[in-house]
Amino acid sequence: MKITGAFLQSDLWAQFKSCFGWKDLKLQFRGTELHVLLRQFGGRFSLAYVPYAPESASDIEELSSFLKGQLPKNCIFIRYDLPWYVEQEGTLSGDACGILKKASLDIQPPSSVVLDINRPDEEILKGMKERARRNIKTAAKKGVTVSRHTVQDLHIWYDLYKETSARDRIAIHPFGYYEKLFLLAEKQDDIDVRLYLASVDGDDIAGIITLFYKDEGVYLYGASCNRKRETMPAYALQWQGIRDAKAAGCLRYDFFGMPPADDPNHPMHGLYLFKTGFGGDIIHRPGCWDYPCRPVLYRLYRVAESARKYYYKKLKK
Repeated sequence: MKITGAFLQSDLWAQFKSCFGWKDLKLQFRGTELHVLLRQFGGRFSLAYVPYAPESASDIEELSSFLKGQLPKNCIFIRYDLPWYVEQEGTLSGDACGILKKASLDIQPPSSVVLDINRPDEEILKGMKERARRNIKTAAKKGVTVSRHTVQDLHIWYDLYKETSARDRIAIHPFGYYEKLFLLAEKQDDIDVRLYLASVDGDDIAGIITLFYKDEGVYLYGASCNRKRETMPAYALQWQGIRDAKAAGCLRYDFFGMPPADDPNHPMHGLYLFKTGFGGDIIHRPGCWDYPCRPVLYRLYRVAESARKYYYKKLKK
């Protein structure tokens, strides 16, 4: 299967992150354009983040050496969000193990479901689990309608997202974060960010944000309220997103993030069941791995980062 997530190396995504504290360094490595995101902290130091690159583990050593020579002297480490697929989330094998160190946290979700949509709708539906097919039909019978909206209606989605955040105890960004993504996408010809809302009798009850780039569609964000959940709007939204991605020329639809295994004890187990219900291939990535540029300072940073992670994941939550 072709590696997905190319949008994270797009000009749009680099511009988007540049609006929120990152500096984009556009470099050339082996004749390929590479976006490296740089962030200052503490007034004196910086870190580099490379989303979904390189495509091969054999390039890590050469790329790390190249980047170290291009980055500021105060850069403590390079954090890679590795794109290739592995048997188990968070693992790494081969020569890269001796060069990189597992990061304290992952930025992009390491596990996902990728659905082949380069086939007739009937085949896509046939490949889904019976529950997903039934819920798509239920949504239609109960009068759920899905329509595409512009950034002017993003506030409707964001109100639903705030309700989702409170219900599922997930952290979200301020409204301006998502609005900026749409405003930047309007100026791009090669990338399409879309907002879909699902409604019943004029009542907007759920919505998703998708992104179409090159030959892949990506489900970025989803939101729903507590009203009329029995109408199954989430299934209607995804089915619309899948068909529209296919119509836009995409070959794959990436559900972009879920728990790594079918574990009923996982707090997001429902998300696993929902996304795997549409069929497709379950994929795992190594997650984030670091290349220390200044080893002593890197060890100190790791201690501070681990403490911060513990605070937000355990104590504050």
